Amino acid sequence: MVAAAATTTATPHPLSALTADEVRQARDVILKLHPSSVIDFRVIYLLEPPKADVVRFLDAEHAGTLTADTPRPPRLAQLNYDVIGGSTGDAAVPTQYHESVVDLGAGKRISNELIDTKYHASLGIFEFDKVVKCVEESPEFKEKLKSVTLPDGFELVVEPWPYGGPDDADGQTRLFQALCFGRDARSGNPDANFYAYPLPFIPIVDARTMTLLRIDQPATGSHDDALVGVTNEVGVLDHCRPAEYVPELLPGGVRKDLKPLTVLQPEGPSFAISDANLVEWQKWRFRVTFNPREGAVLHDVRYDGRSVMYRISMSDMTVPYADPRPPFHRKQAFDFGDGGLGNCVNNLTLGCDCLGVIKYFDGLLTKPDGSPEPTKNVVCLHEQDNGINWKHTNWRTGRAVVTRRRELVVQYILTLANYEYVFAFILDQAAGITLEARATGIVSVVNMDAGKTAPWGNIVNPGTIAQNHQHIFCLRLDPAVDGHANTLVQEESLPAAVDPATNPNGNFYHVKTTTITESAGLDLDPFNNRVFKIQNKSKKNPVSGKPVGYKVAGPPTQLLLAAPGSIQSNRALFARHHLWVTKHKDDELYAGGRWTMMSRHEVGGVSDAAARKDKVDDEDIVLWSVFGLTHNPRVEDWPVMPVEMIQVHITPSDFFTGNPALDVPSNADIGSKLTDGGCCSAANGTNGTNGH
Repeated sequence: MVAAAATTTATPHPLSALTADEVRQARDVILKLHPSSVIDFRVIYLLEPPKADVVRFLDAEHAGTLTADTPRPPRLAQLNYDVIGGSTGDAAVPTQYHESVVDLGAGKRISNELIDTKYHASLGIFEFDKVVKCVEESPEFKEKLKSVTLPDGFELVVEPWPYGGPDDADGQTRLFQALCFGRDARSGNPDANFYAYPLPFIPIVDARTMTLLRIDQPATGSHDDALVGVTNEVGVLDHCRPAEYVPELLPGGVRKDLKPLTVLQPEGPSFAISDANLVEWQKWRFRVTFNPREGAVLHDVRYDGRSVMYRISMSDMTVPYADPRPPFHRKQAFDFGDGGLGNCVNNLTLGCDCLGVIKYFDGLLTKPDGSPEPTKNVVCLHEQDNGINWKHTNWRTGRAVVTRRRELVVQYILTLANYEYVFAFILDQAAGITLEARATGIVSVVNMDAGKTAPWGNIVNPGTIAQNHQHIFCLRLDPAVDGHANTLVQEESLPAAVDPATNPNGNFYHVKTTTITESAGLDLDPFNNRVFKIQNKSKKNPVSGKPVGYKVAGPPTQLLLAAPGSIQSNRALFARHHLWVTKHKDDELYAGGRWTMMSRHEVGGVSDAAARKDKVDDEDIVLWSVFGLTHNPRVEDWPVMPVEMIQVHITPSDFFTGNPALDVPSNADIGSKLTDGGCCSAANGTNGTNGH
């Protein structure tokens, strides 16, 4: 047993992640409670204190009245772990999964929940390693592999995946599936693209006993063939073709006509970092943390001293596939809940993932023995230019005043097997916040017989069909618009009937507002310009007389297509509405529920929260913005998909008495210059009257 760690001398801010010492201290408390057991720790990270306690602390902090005697919210660690063989270590006893909370100040466990076996913890990388080993060493799989012939110089690649939504016959066993590929090893390059050579075998592994249960063999035919059955040739990869993406393997190499494009900040960045995670930029002030379930989180977001958001985070996402052939009917990833997001986060690279003067934030993951594992550069902070912010030209004098739209970006990136997701919280100088999600990486492909096509996907390379699928995201917003008593209002712009008294010429339209009074799931309607506003009814704008507020503009994208009552639908109920509003409840953070791994139903997610029908008018509310991509793959998505971007905009609405970016300087960029001739030179029509 590891010796107990010493308690840290300085109490960290309540909205700061656990330190390495705190992780060790929490682990040691649990180890002492299980002296004869073997324990595999999955995650150890901060359980944020009760919101009421934090708000009292923040009020004192912002009022400048904090002292050494000011009560601090408790420092709490949440620990998810497996007890192997029960309290006696008996291998015949099933593994028990626990979720515990340790009060670090008191040095004791204050809660523990032994999770029912019908729920499953998010996956661990150590499980993936075991799954791969189990498949590769299985005599049954080796025999199955003999039913096909791999080309000379090819080797097997086994890629573990979450099992997806289990069928009733699967029982409660913890299962993983493994996708199989061939890799052309003749180049000697370990990054040769094996996804171009999918094999029609999906081994199923029991993760609790690490035994191979069966080998699913999906059909490889077209819509004219049966949904089940073997039609592939023995030379199953003979009609496949290479599809490389790393620069050194591209047949024609990379482009040679690009000149450097460099972001220069000769005087450094305009942001400042203090107290480890406090960010101040322009009039913005917030804290940033990283945790292994949500990634980067913004806390206590304020603009010019005024409260805007208590907390912003990506809550969940699900990726259901539309191939009806077994076993693909259950192919559905929850990349936050299933994937143990922290295990998939990128260590960002200077000059590649973010440009300019960069501040990186590190994270802490958990090793199976409970020790903290530092992971470098998981979040990057940088400024970027995004074109014009505002501009007006006085046509009478010829003078143009223009300001650039400078933004502060908090970004993190996930790699989940074949796919990448880039998430960025973008704050601008006009007091707006944007969440941007970008999808890239390699589309998921399966083997297809030569010359065949099917309506559930697109042939992107000979022998490979990329299956149609959706990416449905959920952004969680815990607003604090000039305080924590907020109201959600639905606003629509509707045509008005012609009326001799009120609309004689038919050009008037009216704006209808509806207050949402109880928790619910709501939908966007672009034909009525339906938008939603978070308002503080107790504070009125002195110019308009309306309540101060912020508008939440999510894109009215397609919602979950899986049939209601299907396994894909039942386990992702959050994806059936564009926006949910619920009353705040501590530690209610995950739209898809606490346990998405192998779930059959969404449990403890936003659907359950909305079903309480809580009063949400002038209350401490939470918004859940759902948006997505319906991805019917193109050949241009192969072998690596150009990014698709989607954004949610959170912008002030009668929060200020004018344009909050009016005071942004309109200085010209001293680094900009004319080309040596060409269309952009002064001789070719550059207007010299647009001075600042």
